[in-house]
This record gives sequence, structure tokens and C-alpha cells, in this order.
Amino acid sequence: MDVMSSDTPQAIAPRDTYVYVDGFNLYYGALYKKTAGYKWLDLQSLCQKLFPSNNVIKIKYFSARVSGKYDVDKPVRQSVYWRALKTIPNLEIIEGRFLLVRQKIHITREVDISGVVPKEKGTDVSLATHLVNDAHLHQFQTAIIISNDSDLAEAIRIVTEELHLSVGVANPFQRFNKEIFEYASFKKKVRNGVIIKSQFPPILNDVNGAFGKPPKW
Repeated sequence: MDVMSSDTPQAIAPRDTYVYVDGFNLYYGALYKKTAGYKWLDLQSLCQKLFPSNNVIKIKYFSARVSGKYDVDKPVRQSVYWRALKTIPNLEIIEGRFLLVRQKIHITREVDISGVVPKEKGTDVSLATHLVNDAHLHQFQTAIIISNDSDLAEAIRIVTEELHLSVGVANPFQRFNKEIFEYASFKKKVRNGVIIKSQFPPILNDVNGAFGKPPKW
């Protein structure tokens, strides 16, 4: 019997899929300012409903820890949600960071002000890097990106055109960003009905005990 070399890519079934979630893009595209019942989102359930024919073997969630400067409970709610995400066995959280950046803020047609605002940094670069690296390592047959960020277009092109693997894009926004879909193998809309049907139960359990959904989520 032949022994497979450690350098030989592991055999994977067709449609074995990695999902890359741009956390803030998903939040502001499909969850922000929505009524209760959207934010307690089970990403595994969402992937199964959006792509039932794919065998999702890994979910990578890219985000950063938020500040409590203007809402002291915001980091608490986020921590509880991340705790919920960690109950998904095949999910990994990859953290970026926030930086304070001075920029011009448009108030009215005639008025602009200069202010310091928090900007999330590193998510798009990290997601693109993981996508290309995983493709080179033969970790999947299909990749799915949940984002509408045009900065990911080049990484998608490399994987589809140079590595000849399938990359789909699930758009959480109302409008499609043409750049990110130019090289995508397929695309799909993340619709409200699927989000509502993909919520975690109100109460979850992990090794530390029971915990529940934040109020108004």
C-alpha cells in the first residue's frame, strides 16, 4: 500500500467548502439598524441555507473588537456574540483591530468638519491572505466570501483564474459591487428571510455554562 507523503495535499470531496465572513461588512450590510431578530446570527445555519449543496468544512470569521467609548455595552454584546460563534465547531475567529483616524466628515452640502473616527483595519487584507493561502494549500474545492468589499477582487481573481478554483460571493448589501463580482464563479444575495431563519436559539450552552442573546438582538 502506498503511503501518502506529508507534502501531498489531502484528498477532498468535490464541493468541500471554506467560507470567509467579513464580519463588519455583513453587520453593516444586513444586520445594522434592523429590528430585533437579526443580530443573533448562526453563521453555520446561514451557510447551510444559502448553499445547501456545499459541504462547509470551515468558517473563518474576520472582525475586530469594538470600542465602548460611545456605548459601554457594545463590547459586552459583541463578546457574548463571539461566545455564541465559538459554539460552532468548525468556526475560527480571526481578529483585526481598530485605529483612530482623522478624516473629513460631511455634515451638509455646505458644511464639513474634521474629526477623529474609529476605523477597522486589517480585515480585508487578512481575509484575502487567508483565501489565497488556503487555496495554495488545497484546503478547499470551493470558497465562499460573505462580503461586498471591492478590495477582495484581486484575491478572488488569483484563486479563480490562476489557481482554477471556484469562489462564490454572497452579498449582504442591497446593491452588488461590480468589482468584487467580476471574477467570482457565482454570486448570491443574503436575504432577510434567510437571516431570520438562521438565528441561534435564545439560550446557548458552552463549557462555562448557559448564556443568552443580548436584549433587543
